[in-house]
Amino acid sequence: MSSRNFARLFVSEVGISPGRYVEELRLHAAKKHLESTSIPIDAITEASGFGNAERMRRTFVRRLKVNPQQFRSRFQRSAGDYPPPLTDTLQ
Repeated sequence: MSSRNFARLFVSEVGISPGRYVEELRLHAAKKHLESTSIPIDAITEASGFGNAERMRRTFVRRLKVNPQQFRSRFQRSAGDYPPPLTDTLQ
């Protein structure tokens, strides 16, 4: 299958381009790390697949209208903010 045909089929099945889908996955992963950890932003950049901090920063600003540091300061939760693990509540 050619890459062009793959892209067409992907859009028809998923509704967005493969590149946009990958960006969504990376953005979601980065947001989860920023909300729930104090890992340095450079490490989050690498772990979420952005390649470099500038690319991640540009994606955050374009998509969320805030940079990663601003996102973290607004949405980071403390350990007490999380519900108990499901295994504890099912017993």
